[in-house]
Amino acid sequence: MSMYKYLISACLCGEQCRYDGGSFDFPHLRKLAEDGVALPYCPEHCGGLPIPRKPCEIVGDKVLAADGTDCTAEYTRGAEGALALCKEHGITAAILKESSPSCGKSRIYDGTHTGVKIPGMGLAARLLHENGIALYSEKELPTEIKG
Repeated sequence: MSMYKYLISACLCGEQCRYDGGSFDFPHLRKLAEDGVALPYCPEHCGGLPIPRKPCEIVGDKVLAADGTDCTAEYTRGAEGALALCKEHGITAAILKESSPSCGKSRIYDGTHTGVKIPGMGLAARLLHENGIALYSEKELPTEIKG
């Protein structure tokens, strides 16, 4: 059994893996990864997409870039990789980047590439949730994590 308690979106730990090549700096979340409590993972990059990459949004049952490029296969592969890591390490909870087409827990962009957010789940978040993994976002963390 590993010591990891959480799977965490790698961009929340400062890894420059976002679609625009950027990241976020949340010192309390980065420390979880540094201390081995959280396992950083980027479903989009690990699913085969480059850094940087075209921003994608969920449109129906597909994940599309604004130019119509279909990235569903890469997003699906990344989601399956997230679930495999949770199973391999006995991880039962994930801290995910809200609004992401992979990691959005309760809100995602509406598919029009106009910045509008709607209720919904990203592909990785949905697969983890369907398999009993507790989901948190950087906006609503487990009570034992203080930001």
